[in-house]
Parts: sequence; structure tokens; C-alpha cells
Amino acid sequence: MLAALVVLTLMPVCGCVTKSQARADARAAYLAGQKDAFATIAATQHTGIKVFGPVQNSEVPWVEGMTLAQAIATATYTAPGNPKEIILLRRGENATIDPRDLLNGHDVPLEPGDTITLR
Repeated sequence: MLAALVVLTLMPVCGCVTKSQARADARAAYLAGQKDAFATIAATQHTGIKVFGPVQNSEVPWVEGMTLAQAIATATYTAPGNPKEIILLRRGENATIDPRDLLNGHDVPLEPGDTITLR
């Protein structure tokens, strides 16, 4: 009995949390969950280059410094002639690129997630 009393008196009193501490803990848990959610979203977002049109590879992995000409070459363009039109879709906005400009050395740097349509 005396041993049980000693153990009980030596145990710290736990479980008391102030309202401000409870709010701080809840906020920290919320922010940690939010951070995890954003990390999951970022990991699942498309970071390659999609190429639509006559190509063998419709997805090209994006690398730092990649250009439009490199992406088209990597996708392996298969049509018999040059494309008549190149459309670059970036963040919801289209830009039409004249293939002759590209052939004359006016290349365009790409960003992760860009989409190229060859017509």
C-alpha cells in the first residue's frame, strides 16, 4: 500500500491544458496537415511536357533548360513534312509559334507542365 502511495505521489499531474495551449496545438496540427496536403498535390502534378500530334512519344520528361525544338525531337516527330503550326499551352494561355521561326533558330524555352500541339 505504501509503495502504491509513493508511486502516485511521484507521478506528475498530466492532462491539464490551457485553452490557449489547446488552440496552439490545434493550429499546429492544422498547419502540419495543410503542409502534407500541398506536398502531396505537388508530387502528383504533371511536370513533363505533353506533345500532341504526329509523334511517337506523347510525354517528354522536362529537364532544366529544355527548349521547344528539343522537346519535339525527343517526342520523335513522325509526319512526312514540317508542321504547319505549333501551339504552346502554358498555364492556360496559348501561343502560336511559326515552325519557320523555329527552323531559323528562334527556339523557345519550355517550363514544366507545358503542352505542345503540332498541326
